[in-house]
Amino acid sequence: MPASGIDHAFTARSNLGRAGDPTYAGALSFMRRRFTKNVAGADVVVWGVPFDGAVTNRPGARFGPQAIRRASAIFDNDPQYPFHMDLFEKLAVVDYGDCLIDNGNHQKTPGTIEREAKKLLRSGAFLLTLGGDHFITWPLLKAHAEKYGPLALVQFDAHQDTWFDDGKRIDHGSFVARAVRDGVIDPDRSIQIGIRTHAPEDFGIKIIYGHELEEMRASDIAYSIIERTGGRKTYITFDIDCLDPAFAPGTGTPVAGGPSSAKILSVLRQLTQLDMVGADVAEVAPPYDHADITAIAASTVAQHYVGLLAERKQRETA
Repeated sequence: MPASGIDHAFTARSNLGRAGDPTYAGALSFMRRRFTKNVAGADVVVWGVPFDGAVTNRPGARFGPQAIRRASAIFDNDPQYPFHMDLFEKLAVVDYGDCLIDNGNHQKTPGTIEREAKKLLRSGAFLLTLGGDHFITWPLLKAHAEKYGPLALVQFDAHQDTWFDDGKRIDHGSFVARAVRDGVIDPDRSIQIGIRTHAPEDFGIKIIYGHELEEMRASDIAYSIIERTGGRKTYITFDIDCLDPAFAPGTGTPVAGGPSSAKILSVLRQLTQLDMVGADVAEVAPPYDHADITAIAASTVAQHYVGLLAERKQRETA
């Protein structure tokens, strides 16, 4: 059936309901949600943090939020797989746009991200962030921990990101170590999935290595996550390089031997018991992508976050 309107991101009168744009046209907000700076009444706020000044290998993740939004257009109109429903029938989701970063002064970046994240969290909405390199998760964790207390961290990644720093470095490989040292996350309730490198410290965080994932069913991985977090309020961070480069070539530090997108999406689908209070997807670098493979995977990860939240709201309002 032909759409009755277009550019839903700008013409929508409500934060609820499907869009009708053709998948190949129209304004490219995340999943066609309304672009707005007014987040009053929103259940979920999606925003981008286009920063890649902390990378240690290939840059380009500053273009990640744009690419994820573009790839998410394919989710428009139909009931969302694998959730069997219109995610936006009851769940009010808006696209807040991007964080404005001073690329001439990176030392201001963490404070800028943290302040805006705190402002959005004060609205009562769930904050879903599109990165950007993985350094952005550090100020996001700080903002969420101020509201919820020390968090359980669920980290999908090829790297532990526990390298030492002095607390001042702008580095995407050390934010987890900093979060442990500053009491922002509880390492005894945190878990890393897909790790395929070694760092000097693990801080007691549970690790499921890449080769172990190959021997595990998705349901067993999900169970390990639920058991480890133990009902604690949880932040999920998804570095797209968790996936094998065959499924996510467009990233700054690809590592062979990772899981498929199908397997990890199956894991996410089974995290209905997780008390998720914030989430991000990071390290999408479109200059190294092919046919939007990586952007499609990342947008689907973000779509699964939204699906889990929609199911939670459905349970709460039943």
